[in-house]
Amino acid sequence: MADFDLITVEVAYALPYKQKIIALLVEPGTTALEAVKRSRITDHFPDLDITSAKMGIFGQSLGTKGLDPADKHILHAGDRVEIYRPLAADPKEARRRRAGKA
Repeated sequence: MADFDLITVEVAYALPYKQKIIALLVEPGTTALEAVKRSRITDHFPDLDITSAKMGIFGQSLGTKGLDPADKHILHAGDRVEIYRPLAADPKEARRRRAGKA
């Protein structure tokens, strides 16, 4: 396949102390999960489990709101696949605690 048949996408992941955005060329029809695997982001974050991590495209969670899950979502040129960390605390519980202190 010639380079002009490829599209550019990004894969992003961040911890509080470190972040990484990897740009890569992929074939049209590549899924979000395939792009994450090809990016080799786990070389930079060995504890990252991409098989269970939640992912999104520009803040829209894959597998919700009519979007296909990461293993089926087909990327478009310029898409950025974001890998989300698990929440440290349940947002509803955190609001309850703050309301209780007020």
